[in-house]
Amino acid sequence: MNIYSLEIENNPQTKIKSHSILSTFHRIKKLILPYTQKLTLKEESSSSKERILHGDAKQSSLATFFKSIDDFICTSIDLPLHPSIDPELVLSENFAPVDELPPTACEVVEGSLPSSLDKAYIRNGPNPHFIPRGPYYLFDGDGMLHMIKISKGKATFCSRYVKTYKYGFGLANTSLALIGGRLFALGESDLPYAIKVISNGDIITLGRHHFFNDEPFLSMTAHPKIDPNAGEAFALRYQVIHPFLMLFTIDSNGKKQPDVPIFSMNSTSLIHDFALTKNYVLFPDTQILIDLKEITRGRSPVRVDLAKVSRLGIIPRYADDESELRCIETPGFNMMHCINAWEEDDGDKIIMVATNLSSVEQALDRLDLAGLRLEKITICVKGMTSERHHFSTEVLDLGGINPAYAGKKNR
Repeated sequence: MNIYSLEIENNPQTKIKSHSILSTFHRIKKLILPYTQKLTLKEESSSSKERILHGDAKQSSLATFFKSIDDFICTSIDLPLHPSIDPELVLSENFAPVDELPPTACEVVEGSLPSSLDKAYIRNGPNPHFIPRGPYYLFDGDGMLHMIKISKGKATFCSRYVKTYKYGFGLANTSLALIGGRLFALGESDLPYAIKVISNGDIITLGRHHFFNDEPFLSMTAHPKIDPNAGEAFALRYQVIHPFLMLFTIDSNGKKQPDVPIFSMNSTSLIHDFALTKNYVLFPDTQILIDLKEITRGRSPVRVDLAKVSRLGIIPRYADDESELRCIETPGFNMMHCINAWEEDDGDKIIMVATNLSSVEQALDRLDLAGLRLEKITICVKGMTSERHHFSTEVLDLGGINPAYAGKKNR
C-alpha cells in the first residue's frame, strides 16, 4: 500500500502464493480466461451474430467448467484454511473489498478549501475484484487507486481499478511513482502501468509501460528510487534464472538504460525494496528465497533459509557492471521497506533507516507475527562494517518522508 500526492499538471507486490491445489488452479484459470475473452472480441468484430453467440457459449462453457472444478477441490481435496489466509477472515472489516466509485463531490463540513489549490491525493492498495474461494494473502488483491482531487475550492473522491492486462498477474497494487513526468501504478510481478488524472477528477489507465526500451523485460520493483534533483529513477528486478538480479536506471526523459546484471548472487532473493544515496545503491540479499525446484517437491517456491547469512550489497549508483560491488554480512537483517538512506563524513559512512523482519520464519504464513521493526543501520564504507540500532520494540512499517529528502539526511 502506498500513498502519493501530486500537483495536477499537463504531465501526469512477489506475492507469496498459497500452497494449495485450488490456488494453483486459480492461477491457471486466470491465465486462460483472457485469451478466451480476446477470442470472443475477434469474433464480434469479424462478422455475424452467430459468431458472437458462439463466442459467448464458449465463455459460458468455460465458466461452468471452472466452477465445477472449484467446487470439487473446495469440497473434496483442499484442507481447511488457516485463518491468516482464509478470505472470509482476511477480507473483513477494514480490509473488506469496495466497489469502484466515479468522481463524486465531497461535502466540506467545516472551513473552506483554498481556491488556488489544484492537487490530488492518491493511494494504491490491493482490493480483489472477486472474492477468492481459496487461500488469499492480504497482498493478492487487484490494484485499486483511491483519490481526492481538490480544485477551485471543491473536492471530489474517486476509486478506480488499475486496468491491468489480466486480473491476477499484473496487479499494480503496491505503490505509485512519478517517473519521467508520468504517473505509474506499480507491482513487482509486472511492469508499471501508466495512469492519468483527468480534469473531471477521474483516473484512467493508459496501459503497461516499458520505458521506451528495445530489449524486452517483464517486471521491475514496486519501489523505484527517484533522485529529486536529477529526475532519474533507479530500479531493480529479481528473477528465477541467472543472473538473479538486475539493476537499471530510467533517465529523466523516461527511457530505460542498460541492465547491470549481478552475476555473483547465488540464488533468487526476495528483494522487495532497496536504498539509494548520493553515490551508492544498496540492496538486501535476504533469507527469503524463490526456488522453482521446490514446486517439484510439492512445496511453495518461496521459502525461508535460516542457515543463510543475510547481506547488504553496496554498488556505485552509475556502475556499468558489478566489478565495484561489495557485500557486507548483516545476520538476521531481512529488509522489507527502506524509509531513507544518506551519506555522512564525505561518503565514508552510510546511514540507512529500514524495517526488518525480526522473526523471518513467520513471514510466509503469519506476517502479523513476523515482527516488522524499524532499524537504523550505520555502515563504514572503507572498513565494510556495520552497526544496527532498534528505534522501537513496536511493530512499525511503511514509513515515509518528504520526497525532496530522498537520499539526503532527514530527521
